[in-house]
Amino acid sequence: MSVVEKVRPAPAPSVPGEARVTDEHGRRIRVWELVLRYALLLVVLALTVGPFLWQLSTSLKGPTEDIFSSPPSFLPSRPTLHNYERVADTIPVWDYALNSLKVATANVVTNCVGSALAGYALARLRYRGRRAATLAFILAMLVPVEGIVIAQFTTMRELGLNNTLIGVVLPGSIGAMNVLLMRNAFANLPYEIEEAAFVDGANTWQRFLRIALPSVKGTLAVVAIFAFMGAWDDFLWPLIVLSDPSRFTLTIGLNYLHGTFANDERLVAAGTVIAVAPLIALFACLQRYFFRGVGEGAVKG
Repeated sequence: MSVVEKVRPAPAPSVPGEARVTDEHGRRIRVWELVLRYALLLVVLALTVGPFLWQLSTSLKGPTEDIFSSPPSFLPSRPTLHNYERVADTIPVWDYALNSLKVATANVVTNCVGSALAGYALARLRYRGRRAATLAFILAMLVPVEGIVIAQFTTMRELGLNNTLIGVVLPGSIGAMNVLLMRNAFANLPYEIEEAAFVDGANTWQRFLRIALPSVKGTLAVVAIFAFMGAWDDFLWPLIVLSDPSRFTLTIGLNYLHGTFANDERLVAAGTVIAVAPLIALFACLQRYFFRGVGEGAVKG
């Protein structure tokens, strides 16, 4: 060969008994760098998980324990589930949770189906105005929710959907971010696979359902998690559109604990744990697909 080959230097021989820690490229990580990384990770972990663990600890403390002691006691001396029973006796928390589950499930279905169809159309189909449509979704992400909430409420009122769960679901049925995630995931797929299917006689729907969609399951999991979290945690829009207490979602229903029982932090903490538990369970079930899906849609824009 006439090409000059670059000779890589041989790695330095390791001392017997010495533990080597390397990164993904095989480079050695110094001890102080490793300590700094773990220290930063512990700080981030304390800031993110710490408040939830404190709420969980407070919800398990009995009425005789002082939750404002100094220094604070993290572990309850006598754990009890009585606070959770009191939440169910104070408000119809399970009815509110069922309403939130209905809204979140509908939001997941509509976002997964709508975002997949729109993303595939933006990434694979050729038609006039495709770039303008992509730009419209990008611009939609820049509009704050507070700026369009009055227009949404007026629209729901004209449609006769005020004070209904459908009115809660409809404005967030397809999110612009989810459409762009699916568009990027479909755009990263190699064209050769679909071209071969096209030669074999597959139409657009067959290529979408049998080839493209099974290849982006990870991104679909990301969309499902984002849609579920957005619908489950939403407070402002259900508060505006709903007026019948029997149709309240969990976030609105738990607000009664803060208003009527503001001094009982144990009751508020138990309600908070009830609201967060489904999100933790969902992420635990889909975390494998979540991290794979982030990589599917983050390479190509």
